[in-house]
Order: sequence, then structure tokens, then C-alpha cells
Amino acid sequence: MAEVSGYAIQWNQPAIIAGLFEERFARGAFNQSLIDNPDIAALWAHDTSRPLARVANKSLTLRSDNIGLWYSFTPDEKSPLGQEVLASVGSGLVNEVSVGFSSIEEEWDDSGSLPKRLITRAWLSELSIVLWGAYGKSTSASLSGRSTGATRAEAAMKARGLPV
Repeated sequence: MAEVSGYAIQWNQPAIIAGLFEERFARGAFNQSLIDNPDIAALWAHDTSRPLARVANKSLTLRSDNIGLWYSFTPDEKSPLGQEVLASVGSGLVNEVSVGFSSIEEEWDDSGSLPKRLITRAWLSELSIVLWGAYGKSTSASLSGRSTGATRAEAAMKARGLPV
């Protein structure tokens, strides 16, 4: 089976949010949330009607480590959405991640020309495979363990004129 994995967030990596401020996550910002709300879902482009995996059914694994928030999931190769994510991530067409979160504790630094926000504690609601995420290339989605099912999924997508 093919697995999609990478970092949803890397600690202390800056992102410019809407040109208004710089945002970073402190190491372990999601640790308490993962304990209090362990049932996180992986979604396709923040769309709750397009779930890819979920902690509750053990198809999604999350881990906060020294680098950031690491995730891994195995899409259902029998579903059209699973085939789509395998083909799109496998080809490198879609390779970034975005997180749905609410800031609980944060620190602001207004000393420079652009305000800086450091999120020290946040509630994680979901992570999404996206074309372009706010944190860009510091997030990642890659495919490992390519299976015959993934190859069949790509062939099925090509046959329908869908990008692979």
C-alpha cells in the first residue's frame, strides 16, 4: 500500500499571512491538542466532505517531534478520492499541506515593519493536502511504498483525461 506522509508544520518556520504579518509555530504548539482532541482528520483541500484519513479509524498517524508535526496516512486505493490523492501526490502535482487550527496562546512582536506572531499553543482541527499552503515548501506531502493499486489508480486517472 502507498502511504502519504510528511510535515504538516515545521516548528519556527515563518510564513507571511496575507502580507499582513509573519506567523510561526513554537515547538510542540499542538501537543496538548493532540491529547485533548486526538481525533484529527486528513482532508483534501480543507473540504470536510472529502476526508482522506482519520486518527479514530487508525488510518492517520500524527507525531510531534523535534522538526514539526509529522503525519502519515494510507489512502483507500478503492475509492475515487484515494486514487486521486495517490495520483496527485505521487506525480508531485500536489505536494503541500495546510492545517486547520485555532490559536490558544500566542506572542506578538511589533518591533519590526511587519508584526510577528509566534503561536505557542493551538487547537488542531484538521490537516489538508493542498496545492499551495501558507507555509509553502516547509510542509510536505510525498508518496512512499507505491503499490500496484497506485499504478492502477494512475492508469485509471489517465484514461479519464485527469492529471496524474
